This record gives sequence, structure tokens and C-alpha cells, in this order.
Amino acid sequence: MENQEKSPENVNVTKPAYIMVQMKVDSLEELNQRYAQFAIPILLRHGGQMIAGTPAPMVKEGDWNGNWAAVLQFPSMEAAEGWYNSDEYQPYKNLRINELQSEVGRVVIIPGM
Repeated sequence: MENQEKSPENVNVTKPAYIMVQMKVDSLEELNQRYAQFAIPILLRHGGQMIAGTPAPMVKEGDWNGNWAAVLQFPSMEAAEGWYNSDEYQPYKNLRINELQSEVGRVVIIPGM
């Protein structure tokens, strides 16, 4: 059997995905107690991890009125979408949006390169 080199066309590489979160909440303590301690284990079960998070990001351009920013990493777009849309995460997503956030936040999913 011939030894074939794998060209980029023959390699099926799954690219990571990232979720960027910007929000303004009334209480970071309440966010941790009511949301984060439950949402993070669900995130981990879907292959995700929080790779950055801060109440005070360094804003270089544009306006910032939030008090929490985070970057989540997933092994693929499918894993990121799977977490965000999972039945087990929905109650916590709704809690974050409807009770904990004092303004509309932003959540964007970005494919990795």
C-alpha cells in the first residue's frame, strides 16, 4: 500500500468556536450565585470553557456600558450552538436575560480560524 501524504483538502479539521458575551447586571454577586454556578457546569459538559472574563474590560473603540465581559471557547460551532440552545441551559439563559441583566446584553458566536 502506498504511503499518501495528507493534503489540506484531505484533512477534516474541526475549528473551534468562540462566544463573546457583554452584559450589564444589577449585581455581579447575584450573577454568580443564581447563574454562573449552574451555567458553567453545563458549559463544561458541552465541551466549553470560559477563557476570559472581567467586570472591567479595556475598551479601545466604541462605547461600553456593561459590567461583565466574557469569552467562551468551544471545540466547534456545533458545540457552541448545542450549549446555547440546550434544554438544560434554557432556564439559566432566561434567568440571565429576564431577571439578572439590567440592560440588553450581547452574545455572539464566532467561528475560529
